[in-house]
Amino acid sequence: AWSIERPPGDTAGCTFCHTSSEERCSTCHQRHQFDPAVARHSEQCKACHWGKDHRDWEAYDISIHGVVYQVNKWNPTEFDFSKKLADADYVGPTCQYCHMRGGHHNVQRLSTVYTSMGMSNADRGAPLWKEKRDTWVSVCDDCHSPRFARENLQAMDEACKDAGLKYTETFKVAENLMLDGMGEPMPKDLAPDWSGQHIWSLKIGAYHDGPKYGGAQGESGEFRMSNCSDIERICFESVGYWMTYIMKGMAHGSWNDATYCDGSFGMDRWLVKAKAASEQARRFTALEKETGINWVPSEFWRKGDYLEQLTGTRIVKGFPGKTIFDLCPEPGWLDT
Repeated sequence: AWSIERPPGDTAGCTFCHTSSEERCSTCHQRHQFDPAVARHSEQCKACHWGKDHRDWEAYDISIHGVVYQVNKWNPTEFDFSKKLADADYVGPTCQYCHMRGGHHNVQRLSTVYTSMGMSNADRGAPLWKEKRDTWVSVCDDCHSPRFARENLQAMDEACKDAGLKYTETFKVAENLMLDGMGEPMPKDLAPDWSGQHIWSLKIGAYHDGPKYGGAQGESGEFRMSNCSDIERICFESVGYWMTYIMKGMAHGSWNDATYCDGSFGMDRWLVKAKAASEQARRFTALEKETGINWVPSEFWRKGDYLEQLTGTRIVKGFPGKTIFDLCPEPGWLDT
């Protein structure tokens, strides 16, 4: 949703990968060579699987496994890419070795408990996920003991739980500010989101439910990267970037990335920023009340700059009282 709400030129990096690239053999095998040996190199995944909210390549590249790969990848005795993955005998794992084990093309079959790129609070150690975890351990134990693999899974669980505590506290600071009427601007003062709604952007599913957050019971808001209050953007980055870095870093054995490179240290900083933004808003509100100032949000919030060209504003103008969900209610409509 945070891609759809922006002009096409802003989201070239999203649409390039999330269109037909996902369904083309040549995306990984390269059109001009179409050589399986080329597709077995980790760099083939790099074109799409890197960046702010899906930091796979960076996490792998600076992990112990990634360093082993970079140092040895030109040595055919250590990485013989002419062999099928089923016959591979590498000195360290590539992306393909773990995620496409044996040459299986369903990459997610051998992934961990994903939960929306690591952004969702989930107990990855719960019995629900046992089969997935056992499958992952079965890949790790090609080179490591099962105990070692499970210990690293547990380490990831703990890191994600810690991140979840910060996630929850950061959102709570923003929630309390909004409920006290001090969020600036408030949803009613903003241009509509991409769906044509004026719902608080952090009212995601049942996380913040009820009419006091805007919208009806069970109705969900849409994450905004733009045209929202500073504290809402801080919350978005905390969970959409830093929490994802932590999960991706721990999953790929890149512990530094999970900690220093905007991982847990980044979440700490963004929690401080959220608290500071809340304190400032509360102080300003107290001063305005004391001096009788009636603050009115600037008009640019309602206009949303370039957002008047996008779906939300067009729906509000052309179909008053409707949202994109009213206009396109059929299952699968988003795919078309």
